[in-house]
Amino acid sequence: MADILTVSPALMERYLSAARKIGRLAVGETPLGPATDTYDVPILLMQDDRMGDDVPFGSRGGIGIRHYFPVDGEYDVEIRLHRNYVNYVRGMGSRHELEVRLDGQLVRSFVFGGEEPEGIQAPASYGGNQFGDPAWEEYMLYADANMRARFQATAGPHVVSVAFVRRFTEPEGVLQPRQSIFAVAVNEMRDGNAAVEHVAVGGPYVSTGPGETPARQALFTCRPVSDATADEEACAQEILSSLARRAYRRTLEAEDVATLMDFYRAGRDAGSFDSGIQLALERVLISPDFLFRVERDPIDIRPGASYALNDTALASRLSYFLWSSGPDDELLDLAEQGRLSDPEVLAQQARRMLADPRSKELVRNFAGQWLYLRNLRGVVPDAVVFPEFDENLRDAFLQETELFFESLIREDRSVLDLLGADYTYVNERLAEHYGIPSVYGSQFRRVTLPPAVAERRGGIFGHGSLLTVTSYPNRTSPVLRGKWVLANILGTPPPAPPADVPDLPDRGEDGRAATVRDRLQRHRESPACSVCHAPMDPLGLALENYDAVGKWRETGEANLPIDASGNLPDGTAFEGPTGLRSLLLERREQFMGTFTEKLLAYALGRGPEYYDRPTVRAITRAAASDNYRWSSIITGIVQSTPFRMRRSES
Repeated sequence: MADILTVSPALMERYLSAARKIGRLAVGETPLGPATDTYDVPILLMQDDRMGDDVPFGSRGGIGIRHYFPVDGEYDVEIRLHRNYVNYVRGMGSRHELEVRLDGQLVRSFVFGGEEPEGIQAPASYGGNQFGDPAWEEYMLYADANMRARFQATAGPHVVSVAFVRRFTEPEGVLQPRQSIFAVAVNEMRDGNAAVEHVAVGGPYVSTGPGETPARQALFTCRPVSDATADEEACAQEILSSLARRAYRRTLEAEDVATLMDFYRAGRDAGSFDSGIQLALERVLISPDFLFRVERDPIDIRPGASYALNDTALASRLSYFLWSSGPDDELLDLAEQGRLSDPEVLAQQARRMLADPRSKELVRNFAGQWLYLRNLRGVVPDAVVFPEFDENLRDAFLQETELFFESLIREDRSVLDLLGADYTYVNERLAEHYGIPSVYGSQFRRVTLPPAVAERRGGIFGHGSLLTVTSYPNRTSPVLRGKWVLANILGTPPPAPPADVPDLPDRGEDGRAATVRDRLQRHRESPACSVCHAPMDPLGLALENYDAVGKWRETGEANLPIDASGNLPDGTAFEGPTGLRSLLLERREQFMGTFTEKLLAYALGRGPEYYDRPTVRAITRAAASDNYRWSSIITGIVQSTPFRMRRSES
């Protein structure tokens, strides 16, 4: 939270470096020399299908890159293909065509594979230990040696795609399970699909000018009518005043503009008009008014006193709450007019901002924190236990939950639908993992779940993202899942465990195989452990039918049947995800109070305090009459006292 953040000298140096880089890119300064950006493709990202909207239809594998070209000029792209551990290019047994495109236009295509030279080959999977003929070794090792293409690009953001032309084939014979760990490293996959390992975009090798990028068009709102100093300074003042107003998120004072004009003149004296704007822009980007959201206490106010925020501070709070960015011109205009402190105007602006595409940041950031989606990238399931897990599935988990969360906000549905909606978003890879039939292709689409499937996959408890981040790499954890439900759904987090708590035993009594439920039962025999585990474990055990990567199962360890029933300390009984969902919907007031508290803390940028509880209860009660719709909760928050007021600290 903001009250414990500090700025180290190293961080300040990084701010300065970032400001210089952004200034050069925004103005379009020619780089001192060519630079190369490398885009890696994870080895576990299967490249058997189309890889998203940035690559053409009819393609498979590869990567779509959104690259920013600093100036108009000449650039190149270099491609490296996937190899095994002794650097044999994979998939060389068949012919492949690889296309490089810029914004959909073909730049160059490369054809390789399917032309093995006659002679001795290294035995399959023994390459590196036994060598083939020199011509064959060269064929396997250097297929991508000249995969480089040079092209002209205009300055600004463009899409560079590198993808294979897809050839529809069907594997013959007995389908083999997916290989993992050592087998993947060794196998050259001669008859499999070739894949891209990384793409490097370099340049400019020849520069032809700054071009007209979206950044330049937004920055240079005027051009001097002549080379006269007065004309240039008038235009510079117009540009910098507009820029600083948005960057500082407030009405400018005369000193603000004077400081920036001093930097403009220093840059102009050393170069051109654009150089002066660039130096002043860098000064804006390292200003404390830009880097920090400063809410200054009124002069001579006593410590601990509450006061209403001014309209400018409200505009920043609202925009960073819903957009994770600064206020737009409409919000700033209302703040300067003194109208944003009107609760009705504040609510109207909140609804407008929720309808804006920038509200996706609320999904990405709030859902990322509350549902632990931010942890998903760092989860590494055991490849021996879960060989089917790959980066495609990880990406699908994340996209499903974000699309689902976004749909609830966009359609202004009830927050309760988080627990039990009858639809979700899947592509073919995720549908296969969930057991949902008749879904084909890499494109995500909304799928209405049949009642039997909705019992398993309806709501966030059926999402692989949440189930994976609340598991261990090699097994499920009812404790982690139960703790998440207690802390994030019911608002009753358990205390931290004692330091000397033993690990959960790997097996049951006498070394016999046992389910996680049985081993937890032994763990709870200690009274010190039972106090916390009695309300926590049943909640997590209700989700035990989902394995550690969210796949439904009927049996667990050693093929023992899973018992997903549970009993809370108050005697309430339930079974499986359906029973858990019903239990939580019966306690909807408790869930909604927890959700509102979490969202309020996110909006304020600080942890909840005891004096926030009446506000949370009031927002929840008011939203109940509107079936707890998202707009009701968010409007209640932005109109609440904690959101519109602040307590002085000094």
